[in-house]
Amino acid sequence: MKKTLLKFIQTRTGFFTLLVVLFWIKYIFAAYVDFNLGISDPYQHIIMWTSPIGTAILLIGIGFYFPRPLVSYIAMLIMDFLNTVLLFANILYYRQFSDFITMKTITNASKVAPGLGKSAVSLLHPSDIFIWLDLIIIITLLIMKKIKIDSKSYGLSTPFAITSFGAFMLTLNMFLAESSRPRLLRNTFDRSYVVKYLGLDTYTVYDGIKNAQTVQVNKNANSSDLNKIIKYTKKHHALAGTSFGKEKGKNVVIIHLESFQQFLINLKINGKEVTPFLNSIYKNPHTISFKNFYHQVGLGRTSDAETMLETSTYGIADGSLFTSLGSENTFQAAPQILHQDGYTSAVFHGNVGTFWNRNEVYKNFGYNYFFDQNYFSNKTNDKIGYGLKDKLLFSESVKYLEQMQQPFYAKYITVTNHIPFSMDKEDLDPKFKTTNTRDETINNYFETAHYLDQAVQEFFNYLKASNLYKNTMIVIYGDHYGLSNSENETLAPIIGESSDTWNSFNNVQMQRVPFMIHSANLKGEIKDEVGGEIDVLPTLLHLLGIKNQNYIQFGSDMLSPKYKDWIVFRNGTIVSGKYVIIGNKGIKGIVYDRKSGKQIINFTPQEKREIAALAKKAKQSLKYSDLLNNHNLLRFYTPIGFKPVDPTQFDYLTNFEQMTKLRQQLKEKSTSLYSQHHGSTTNLYKTDAVELHGRQKEITEVPNNVKNNSLTNKSTSQKETKNKEK
Repeated sequence: MKKTLLKFIQTRTGFFTLLVVLFWIKYIFAAYVDFNLGISDPYQHIIMWTSPIGTAILLIGIGFYFPRPLVSYIAMLIMDFLNTVLLFANILYYRQFSDFITMKTITNASKVAPGLGKSAVSLLHPSDIFIWLDLIIIITLLIMKKIKIDSKSYGLSTPFAITSFGAFMLTLNMFLAESSRPRLLRNTFDRSYVVKYLGLDTYTVYDGIKNAQTVQVNKNANSSDLNKIIKYTKKHHALAGTSFGKEKGKNVVIIHLESFQQFLINLKINGKEVTPFLNSIYKNPHTISFKNFYHQVGLGRTSDAETMLETSTYGIADGSLFTSLGSENTFQAAPQILHQDGYTSAVFHGNVGTFWNRNEVYKNFGYNYFFDQNYFSNKTNDKIGYGLKDKLLFSESVKYLEQMQQPFYAKYITVTNHIPFSMDKEDLDPKFKTTNTRDETINNYFETAHYLDQAVQEFFNYLKASNLYKNTMIVIYGDHYGLSNSENETLAPIIGESSDTWNSFNNVQMQRVPFMIHSANLKGEIKDEVGGEIDVLPTLLHLLGIKNQNYIQFGSDMLSPKYKDWIVFRNGTIVSGKYVIIGNKGIKGIVYDRKSGKQIINFTPQEKREIAALAKKAKQSLKYSDLLNNHNLLRFYTPIGFKPVDPTQFDYLTNFEQMTKLRQQLKEKSTSLYSQHHGSTTNLYKTDAVELHGRQKEITEVPNNVKNNSLTNKSTSQKETKNKEK
């Protein structure tokens, strides 16, 4: 057997096979040792094992197309070497950024090198020798003639057969990937998923094609398109009403309620309110609440909600704007708009920074700071599902929040209330008993929503205890649905509806999510007007006394007497004050009277005109938003007084150092909460999170790796937070 194997290696096909097998081994080694790909089941392991085979065969097999034996061997080695360089470069890059190299990074290599730190040598590990050992040994054996050059002529049949087999393996891998993760390349929210399913080579080609498409699209952009968009948004701009400037100069805290639907508000299960605290805020005399506020997300899910919230433009039709366009596009987003008025900005999120490409997009939005999971505790029990548990996120964030210069704009993205809505038993409230339906997802949903409610209450208590509350406008919203349409009929009797009469109108109504604006000096009310996530930014800007007529925004101020009173979903469904229009076909679709819920079969001439006008406006709104973002047209337009974002100024690895240095430089002029209290306020935070019993330091003390400025963006537990796909 040994002699047969050695004899086979002396042939050119044997040498080729040896290179492919050895590359496959070191790729698998890197995948498990250096990359945290979040592989969660045996099938995903099998897919990952097949992912490098096809491309390795195709690349190394190129050498067989050279008829001269020596040139053929050299070509195979060169292709193997280049593939190894790509693998090794990604290993080093991943150690620093927990991400994979993009084509844009490669073409801007001069900007990448400084980003790797003071010395790339510090990123090297002893195990790296394994990546190069095979090439070193093989080249040595060739020089020593232990491996001889096979001078046999192979013609074209052998290289063609090798290419065909490589193409087959690549196709097989893509088929397996599609069966596990449908629409992988159309709905990509994290580059790690492409690498996990398709391998580094395929990912690099995919990213290169996507980059080239983006460049081409940008080249095709023209000013006439931009002028049409500006004309449309100005025509539909709603002038501010009496609420303009009511909250001028206030801090803004956005609380993003993950997968939280409107029906949870005031809902009781077994005699107990699911969300008693949020119910109290919803009805508070200082809260403006909207009971007909709809999410409008598409394939980008949470990232679409953020896109609309921050920019008042829609998510794109065929994926996530964050991952498809977010790294390259120009934005005029809330953080940078508010920066013109002296605001600092931050995001707090207990997942990895690369998820939804946030670490890139937030820089282009103008966020000064992004606190991802690296800034928080990392014990296994501290996390569930998509990251840090909500009570821990809020409590452990205040040591950073108190360092922010005021006024600030801070966004909290919660994650615990996310499908499959699993909870550790220790986090369950023994006083709250959930439903007992046949659907565990529904049963779990009420428990995680109840937990989220408690987490928000603890944070509110801190805001009041620290005196931040009196100078802060708090915005609370649900990003998208939690329970899908397939679960609605089981859910129906729980929320006072009938599963027998449930229809598409009810499904649309289930897309309502909470939206509340709470501030100590606001006059509260529960508004009936129809609104959506696209309308949040204009509404907030007007409350803060910032005019928005020169910005390209597709929403309008929900507090304006000229508010448009209609919204469109990404799939074309329209909800207005009078109608629910399903199917993107106007009267040819399914149309309901919104207030009665009854389907309209016979239309009056006036109804036909009104529905046609709504359909036209909705279609234009989506069309112009897509045109704006897909062609990156904002790079050609800068409103008067707006300073465009320079994303290179932001470094999310040194957030704490930047904040404390600024506070020290400002001295008595510092407006941070820390300065106002002449010390930390973290001892004011009270939580019943069982994970933090005996670990109060997680709240009061900054981790050593943060204080010492030694973050590398290396996820400490990506396997736990990325093994489920959002």
